[in-house]
Amino acid sequence: MLLIPCPWCGPRPELEFRHAGQAHIARPADPSATSDAEWTEFLFLRSNPKGRHAERWRHASGCNRFFNCVRDTVSDTILATYKPGEAAP
Repeated sequence: MLLIPCPWCGPRPELEFRHAGQAHIARPADPSATSDAEWTEFLFLRSNPKGRHAERWRHASGCNRFFNCVRDTVSDTILATYKPGEAAP
């Protein structure tokens, strides 16, 4: 079983977590002024790189907090986790 290190709770089994998509996606400042194409891009289009990737996760069965995780998508190895607002390692 994969252990994911929550920045607040420490390493926990992967079953306690929920994937929340790509990290560091900025929400449009004024969504009502955004075109349908721009809004669609914000909601649905994400990068899907092979290798190192920053993601958001939520410790759903623990502290229930969101955090960021750098994961290698090829090996499924967790390289780092960090709190929101902190710089990516």
